[in-house]
Amino acid sequence: MRFYVKRKRTPQIIIVSLIDIFAMLLIFFIVTTTFKTAQSELSIKLPESKTASAAENPTDPIVLAITSDEKIVLDDHQLKSVDDLGSALQDAQKKAPNRPLAMKADEKVSFGFLVQVLDSLKKAGVKNLPTFTKAPDQK
Repeated sequence: MRFYVKRKRTPQIIIVSLIDIFAMLLIFFIVTTTFKTAQSELSIKLPESKTASAAENPTDPIVLAITSDEKIVLDDHQLKSVDDLGSALQDAQKKAPNRPLAMKADEKVSFGFLVQVLDSLKKAGVKNLPTFTKAPDQK
């Protein structure tokens, strides 16, 4: 009596489903990285302005941010004091001479500290300084 013996098939990996999974992962990573913006993680509550207009300059400015606890951040680099602002601004403009400067200050910053910052900017040669504000209906 002769029995029928099944031959062992060699294992195979089905590549079609793997290609589909890799394509979906690729699309997911491409889409999620395009939504990421390069803004700093500072919490600044901007003051309202009824007469402000949008900037006409399409290039990203060098952002001078002043937090509510009066810390100065120039392009994601925290400065130790107002006196360091002039040299840090000159270094930033040497790296990118055509980038404009814009200021983003919290509404709780004291007026005296803001005047010190503006004096330091004037000593550094800044003549026109746009500021970030928000419209009254934005929250």
